[in-house]
Amino acid sequence: MTAHSLETLTFDNSYARLPEAFYAKVNPTPFSAAPFLISANRAAMELLDLDPTEAARPEFAGVFGGSLLIPGMEPLAMLYSGHQFGVYVPQLGDGRAILLAEVKNGRGERWDLHLKGAGMTPFSRDGDGRSVLRSAIREYLCCEAMHGLGIPTTRALCLVGSDDKVYREQVETGATIVRMAPSHVRFGTFEIFYYRKQHEHLQRLADYVIEMHFPDLAPAADKYARFFAGVVERTAKLIAHWQAVGWSHGVLNTDNMSILGLTLDYGPYGFMDDYDPGFICNHSDYNGRYAFNQQPYIGLWNLSCLAQTLLPFAPKEELKAALDGYQTSVDRHYHNNMRAKLGLVEDRAEDEALLQELKSLMVGSRVDYTIFWRELGTFSSDAGAKNERLREHFLNPERFDAWAGQYRDRLQGEQSRDEERRIRMDRVNPKYILRNYLAQGAIEKAQQKDYSEIERLLTLLQQPYTEQPGMDSYAAAPPNWGKHLSVSCSS
Repeated sequence: MTAHSLETLTFDNSYARLPEAFYAKVNPTPFSAAPFLISANRAAMELLDLDPTEAARPEFAGVFGGSLLIPGMEPLAMLYSGHQFGVYVPQLGDGRAILLAEVKNGRGERWDLHLKGAGMTPFSRDGDGRSVLRSAIREYLCCEAMHGLGIPTTRALCLVGSDDKVYREQVETGATIVRMAPSHVRFGTFEIFYYRKQHEHLQRLADYVIEMHFPDLAPAADKYARFFAGVVERTAKLIAHWQAVGWSHGVLNTDNMSILGLTLDYGPYGFMDDYDPGFICNHSDYNGRYAFNQQPYIGLWNLSCLAQTLLPFAPKEELKAALDGYQTSVDRHYHNNMRAKLGLVEDRAEDEALLQELKSLMVGSRVDYTIFWRELGTFSSDAGAKNERLREHFLNPERFDAWAGQYRDRLQGEQSRDEERRIRMDRVNPKYILRNYLAQGAIEKAQQKDYSEIERLLTLLQQPYTEQPGMDSYAAAPPNWGKHLSVSCSS
């Protein structure tokens, strides 16, 4: 595959060819101080066929720090609306992000280059259009952490810093992050044209998304209903994966829901430390609307909002049928994920009770979710084995012993071999996740212009299932202060 320079990237800006009602043309606002590269993600650069040596050029930080444009870029801020915490907001849009361009690589794949922290746009409302270094680091690392876990997500190309001051709860320095995805169209992109009764634009949007991302549906007479069913399935699979890995988004508004079923907009997210089904990662979520155990329901709620926008083009009963299948799909994907985490190959009726009893034990003992699942791979199914290492996680070890007996019987019932099972389990139970305290450590060093921890975490999290020598401290339970970090929408 040809390695490109910045100037030879192939741009095909399909979204810019839509009517101007879909966006506002706007250039990034340069920082007053020269931008500088903090980190470039080689894996993302490869998706663009971009030569990794390009990151060393000052033009790289200039383009992705908002002070330079490459010929062929057509920057714009995307328009959308959305339901925020259940309340419809008539107009939102890219208030601090700009779609610089769409790159088409040598494999025919399309990647949006979405510059976050690019300055004010017509949709900024009262915002300054900037991102702070703290939030940019969190998004940069988590995009790649989620990809490493096999979860559909936007990708992170690079992180660019500046000495410009930005005002949030306190004075911080500004930064930009370039996130990549085949599309940044959201549920809210459909909602704005529906509520404005601009059905011509709404249909144009639906046709565009189908043509670009669901092309096999384009000739179908029922393409809109089938498109919606595809979005339902992708969303169900995505949220089931979040639930299995113990990750919470924090702000599942409809404007933060990707039409392609990607994890989108990393703000106050969080991986659970101690297992807590009611985990709320966003301290601004006072009523727990977006708590961990509410995510499957919120997915359905948001999908129902999207379904409403398609009523002008698709039969209500077909949209409802797709919605009715959502929970079954979530349950199926979640069940498959958890069966794999348990190391089980066969699907049996008693597996649900086995899982529920284990989760009940974990809640009662505040067991670290990630550490326990990883260590469960060491379970010995020998009749006399005590599995002391696992037993120590529980306040009521005798109750764990009873569960372990049922688990042993279940494993022996499908003639499971311990070593083979452990290999399978280590492929689905990560050793390393982006705990909040690890991200905070990288942030605090970066605020002192030491970016080494960002690079260390980026490398670590790209292979979360693989034992990495000398990195065991990154897989340990967090210190007590690390379990109580406050994360809000400004994060």
